[in-house]
Amino acid sequence: MRFGVLVSGRGSNLSALLDARAQGRLPEAVFRLVLSNVPGVRALEIAAAHGVATTPLDHRGFPGGRRAHDAAVRDALLAAGCEALVLAGYMRVIGPALLEAFPGRIVNIHPSLLPAFPGLEAPRQALEAGVRVSGCTVHFVDAGVDSGPIIVQRAVPVLDEDTPESLAARILEQEHAALVEAVDLLSRGRLVLEGRRVRRLESVRTG
Repeated sequence: MRFGVLVSGRGSNLSALLDARAQGRLPEAVFRLVLSNVPGVRALEIAAAHGVATTPLDHRGFPGGRRAHDAAVRDALLAAGCEALVLAGYMRVIGPALLEAFPGRIVNIHPSLLPAFPGLEAPRQALEAGVRVSGCTVHFVDAGVDSGPIIVQRAVPVLDEDTPESLAARILEQEHAALVEAVDLLSRGRLVLEGRRVRRLESVRTG
């Protein structure tokens, strides 16, 4: 399956995906394009170092506003031959242009155990709520904010001495593994969406 990846920053989750591909852990995933809405970010350098095409497409002051930017992102992804989309630290809400172009084939990583603590600063939200366990979620993207069907979740204990920064750092370690797992399942056709539930198919045995 041919993927595009949308990024906005440092690219640690992107790096996890590209490293996994280089190590043979994502045999059915091909990364065709990394697109950032913020020019000059580290994620674009990481993609280039792995030989993946990059496109900066600044959303700030984009002619025609949000809808036109979303359409330009869609067109760039389709021109690169992308069949599915990964949001790896993409700090923009996905609009109809992309949802319609990649139905059921957009995944996002979020630093909480959804549906708890959607939106920004999820580790801070978790600490303020006093929960004892947080974590990360990979989910399919729908028209809401962090509201799509859940694919993979990984739990992270919340420590008494945690700060938002320390909790976020430990959650990030699990994000890398969870995102690679989810992309592997999607690329091998092992995910079936049944209403709000995501069912995993067993591996196909040959021979």
